[in-house]
Amino acid sequence: MRRPSQRGKMSLNLEGHAALVTGASRGIGRAIALRLAREGVRVAVNYNAGAASAERVVEEIRSLGGEAIALQADVSDEAQVTAMTARLIEEWRRVDILVNNAGVRQDRLAMRMTAEEWESVVSVNLKGAYLCAKAVLPQMVRQRRGRIINMSSVVGLAGNPGQANYAASKAGLVGLTKSVAKEVARRNITVNALAPGYIVTGMVEELSEDLKQQVLSRIPMNRLGVPEDVAGMTAFLCSDEAAYITGQVFRIDGGLAI
Repeated sequence: MRRPSQRGKMSLNLEGHAALVTGASRGIGRAIALRLAREGVRVAVNYNAGAASAERVVEEIRSLGGEAIALQADVSDEAQVTAMTARLIEEWRRVDILVNNAGVRQDRLAMRMTAEEWESVVSVNLKGAYLCAKAVLPQMVRQRRGRIINMSSVVGLAGNPGQANYAASKAGLVGLTKSVAKEVARRNITVNALAPGYIVTGMVEELSEDLKQQVLSRIPMNRLGVPEDVAGMTAFLCSDEAAYITGQVFRIDGGLAI
């Protein structure tokens, strides 16, 4: 495989590794898939419904000289996750990196939220991450190396009105991260979480201009984040440079928490 262009950046020595990035057809997941590909990683681009978008990401990676496949699966469905993981291992005989990025929102005040709205969000955001980790860990244990990155959120650390289900799912990822990190550390597998702040994706673009300005006034760096801000930290945590970092939660929020 021809190594994708590094654009002058120092290599993280991830050449030939295989990654599964869930929810990778757009936004943060797409940026992570492309960044890993630039580091020489073979990337499985998971999607649920956006087949055309996922294929575009695959083609972008191939245009960089990388290797990628698109894999459809609803991460909240164990049978689909199991089949997806089996397909990935059959294709590349290994899985070195799992990025649990797939996520959904259904915002409503808690007292008006339906049980279905609660369950659907928790099912994808939290249960989905658990199912994907469960599916890849046996292979990582056999390899005695692995990297799992769970995409939490600043909302999971601080809460947010109208997002009780989303905040609970993202807070749950913190507990999942720390528990699994303790279980697999001796196998040279690290598990960490990222907690992005306000990143320019479809979810943030839905905010009104007034609300965006209110958000900006609370961010010391005076800008919204971009998906590449998250992708860079993800690539670092997947590398051997981060081999002694596990069970941690990293905020990527422009100083919002200061």
